[in-house]
Amino acid sequence: MKSGIHIVVTVLIFFILIGLSFSAVAQRKTKIYVEKTDVQRYTKKIGKERLLGNVIIRQGNTRFYSDSAYLDDKKNSFEAFSNVHINVNDTIDVYGNRMYYDGNTRIAEIFGDVKLIDKKATLTTPHLVYNRNTKTAYYDQGGTIVSKDNTLTSKSGYYQTENKTFYFRKDVVLVNPRSETYSDTLIYNTVTETAFFIGPTVIRGKESTIYTEEGWYNTKTDFSKLTKRPVISSSQQTVTADSIHYNNLTSFGEAFGRVEIQDTLHSVIIRGKLGDMWDKTGVSYITDSAMAITYDDKDSMYIHSDTLWMFFDKKKQAKKMLAYYNVRFFREDLQGRCDSLAYSMNDSTIRLYHDPVIWSGENQLTSDSVHVVVSGNQLDSLVMFNTAFIVSLDSLDKYNQIRGKDMIGYFRNNELYKILVDGNAQTLYYIREDDGTLLGIDLAESSSMVIRLKKNEVNIIKYVSSIKEITYPEKKLPPDMKLLKGFNWKEELRPKNKMDIFRKPD
Repeated sequence: MKSGIHIVVTVLIFFILIGLSFSAVAQRKTKIYVEKTDVQRYTKKIGKERLLGNVIIRQGNTRFYSDSAYLDDKKNSFEAFSNVHINVNDTIDVYGNRMYYDGNTRIAEIFGDVKLIDKKATLTTPHLVYNRNTKTAYYDQGGTIVSKDNTLTSKSGYYQTENKTFYFRKDVVLVNPRSETYSDTLIYNTVTETAFFIGPTVIRGKESTIYTEEGWYNTKTDFSKLTKRPVISSSQQTVTADSIHYNNLTSFGEAFGRVEIQDTLHSVIIRGKLGDMWDKTGVSYITDSAMAITYDDKDSMYIHSDTLWMFFDKKKQAKKMLAYYNVRFFREDLQGRCDSLAYSMNDSTIRLYHDPVIWSGENQLTSDSVHVVVSGNQLDSLVMFNTAFIVSLDSLDKYNQIRGKDMIGYFRNNELYKILVDGNAQTLYYIREDDGTLLGIDLAESSSMVIRLKKNEVNIIKYVSSIKEITYPEKKLPPDMKLLKGFNWKEELRPKNKMDIFRKPD
């Protein structure tokens, strides 16, 4: 189905081509008069009057100038040659080499080096049809329009001189000092200096390129409103949405509906329903179902929060991402939640703040804050500060626990394989046979320890120094020693898949 704008354009073209309008129908035919000429004589052979030298022909308040002309008094028409000039109400001037004018239809056809000039624009073309009834100029052999700082070219188009609006078709190019626009169909108003796009359009600026299929751009205020999934792209980033409003003077933009920012350099995609962009300061903001995706060849991490912020350097390269409030993330081999998160592209580190918790396989990791280091788009290591805690479920109501001041975890092929515990290290571990038979519960303390994991499960614990260790039979373990200080099992918060990050747990 055609849009409303397409229908309007089609109807306007129809009336222009047939030369009809309500004003034309109501227009009373007026006679063409010879106002001035140096020589005027009737040529019987062709049945027309020959006018030579300083010819001025008038119809109503419009005057036609030329060096010579043939006047057909019966048909109320004439053909003019050399230095052709039409002056309409002292507001529009049309120049050319040759012209045919029909006084009944009030349509002039001008040929050769045609130029139309009014107070707002200048149109040049090899061939022009000017309809005095509709006050419209039409060209079909290519034309160039200059209006202040804007230059427009197209293969065909027409100009409504009364409302100062151009309609361009085929290979349309709009050039001004700030950008170049290429379009299939474009409407331009010389009073408001606004261009309306209909169909595929590309706007190339100094630092970015815009693709849109519908919208408008005010060249005077440098403000644009783009619809139908426009795309703004630069060397490293691409921004798309259902619609985008952008002010080039302030470098501020707003994006609405299915917003997506993609940074190919750092393999990051940010999505949401609403977004703001401050290009001068290098800041972007996404909210409403906000999600960031960091991806590599093997897996992707999906991060959700109430709002996401992206910060760029002077080269338009992403340098930092901030996620605020109710952060949850999912990756096949790593999940987590926290109140806020910061991802620095410079050192490839993800920092989790305020009650962070991470799950890796069977293990739950918590501390005051957590730093996750990424190398080559793969997990490299993580650091847990202040009261670090690792818990894994042994059975329905029994938990293996590791506690310490700080911990450093190391990944291999995105799998956690080693953990160093530094400061006040404590463990509570259920020792079992290969068949699952419980041998005892081991409680140990040490200044530091090294934990080896296999397939994300604790395999070996090595105590480094100041070791204090006791193994209890299950029935002899004191009830108040089943849980180490600071124990907090948070499995209900764990995201189960990439869509579960949007869940709001109680």
